[in-house]
Amino acid sequence: METLKRSFESTRAMLARVQPGDLDAATPCASWDVNALVNHFVGTARWWAAIVTGAGAAGEVGDTAGDFVAAYDESIEIATSAFETDGVLEQTFRLDLGEFTGAALLGLAATEQFTHGWDLARAIGHHTDLDPELAGELLTGARFAVTDAYRGADGVALFGAATQAPGGSSPADLLAAFLGRSV
Repeated sequence: METLKRSFESTRAMLARVQPGDLDAATPCASWDVNALVNHFVGTARWWAAIVTGAGAAGEVGDTAGDFVAAYDESIEIATSAFETDGVLEQTFRLDLGEFTGAALLGLAATEQFTHGWDLARAIGHHTDLDPELAGELLTGARFAVTDAYRGADGVALFGAATQAPGGSSPADLLAAFLGRSV
């Protein structure tokens, strides 16, 4: 649970730096500008919660640009509460991608949220050396969990083809490269 909370904290710290003029900026995700990226990760925090609670596909929150930090805070609370429910981490959940334990979904949610924080940092020109210890842990998990079956074109697959990070890259940059971002 601590991994998910730290992922949310890292991404929230980047989100708090976003200015209204940043919303149209390009991101490492070719199909999204900053506004779309923010709406995506605010919504997917709720989507992960909906999966583990069985509450349906409650992932869309509309345009959060009015107060995206408040919208994210609410999504963080919803997701955190869902994953803290007794027995959730031991349960098995069926998605289109296959069956996953709640613990595996928590790991995927943490990786997704953290990586989108990296995307946001990159888009707004902030350094991307985000929580090196956490990034290293997430990279270890991603190397185990993210197979070629989850890779493909931007906007079609969950992850792009792994790219090569430059020598001396931070753990967050290595994670981003493994998940298909150009570093």
